[in-house]
Amino acid sequence: MDALEKHLTINTLLSHYRELLTEKQKTIMHYYYEENFTLKEIAENENISRNAVHDQLQKTVKKLEDLEEKLGLVKKSRKRMEIIEAMKDRCKDEELSKLIESLEKVE
Repeated sequence: MDALEKHLTINTLLSHYRELLTEKQKTIMHYYYEENFTLKEIAENENISRNAVHDQLQKTVKKLEDLEEKLGLVKKSRKRMEIIEAMKDRCKDEELSKLIESLEKVE
């Protein structure tokens, strides 16, 4: 997995599991993965060492990966979207199409 793909994967995991992280984990992940701060910038903002930022990032990514392995929310979401797309492709009924669109917005 290249760096960009890993970054996108972690952002997807964050979108599903953010509320299961501590405030400190949320903050550091936000700075690094959403705001593209450097380790040094995060360390300065949070008054911790650069090494502590690095360790926190690694531990939090591992936690997100473990949550996905156990709960599978990202996998289930992708599967639902595949099913919705297949339904949209096959649907000829206008009323049913509107229901499918509504379902897609919920996802």
